[in-house]
Amino acid sequence: MWKLIQPNPRNLRIWQLGLLAALFGIWYLLTTPGLVPPIMFDNDRQAAFFFGEPLKVMGRVWTWFVVDADIYRHLAVTLIETLLAFGIGSVAGLGCGLWLALSPMASAILEPYIKAMNSMPRIILAPIFAIWFGLGIASKVALGVTLVFFIVFFNVYQGVKEVSPVVLANARMLGANSRQLLRHVYLPSATSWVFSSLHTSVGLAFVGAVVGEYLGSSQGVGYLILQAEGTFDINTVMAGILVLTAFALALDGAVGRIEKRLMKWQPRAGETEKL
Repeated sequence: MWKLIQPNPRNLRIWQLGLLAALFGIWYLLTTPGLVPPIMFDNDRQAAFFFGEPLKVMGRVWTWFVVDADIYRHLAVTLIETLLAFGIGSVAGLGCGLWLALSPMASAILEPYIKAMNSMPRIILAPIFAIWFGLGIASKVALGVTLVFFIVFFNVYQGVKEVSPVVLANARMLGANSRQLLRHVYLPSATSWVFSSLHTSVGLAFVGAVVGEYLGSSQGVGYLILQAEGTFDINTVMAGILVLTAFALALDGAVGRIEKRLMKWQPRAGETEKL
């Protein structure tokens, strides 16, 4: 019988770092003139123009953080926008998801409107939010909230709906009231769904902040990327992307740590096979 091979925690990080180094090595080979023959382009300078050169990209990051140290105020703005959008959208999605999942009448009335709002391409709301809230942080947060909210909402809604009727019946037989059912049955059932949506929402919160900065801003990492695009400075664009990616991974890692702390009761993948 086919058996899953579990990763070894002792060398997993080595494999991950090795893959990252290999990707940067390929990037370096393909964009450095004279190292390999051009494959997709007419000459070896075109690859560097379209994809940047890794050493120059790293040099740009080093200049931002160490030499000039001028990225911190831009990064702080983008992170504040992202964290506010992530927090407000997550809390609102959690609350509304629980409310509608536990209120069949309200769910039936609001269902078509929620589906309509979710199907709307919410990026087009960015100019409207800029008119409503101005070009400051508020418009970027509003856009990010719309992106995060529905991801969390639908996961919480589905998680509560999939609570086992047998578990609910047993809890009611033991005398559990509505508050106790919410605390000991519904919330634990939806917790894994919530954290799954939070991992997805991290990137969307950054998307909301950066897109808002694209459309109108005088600060933020998205603003720096936009300025670099205007001068065809692909190395600075790639540096901005790497910085945003690194901080998105850091925020996702923080969510993962909270998840491990709150989900200690849930057996891990390797432990389920031993049972």
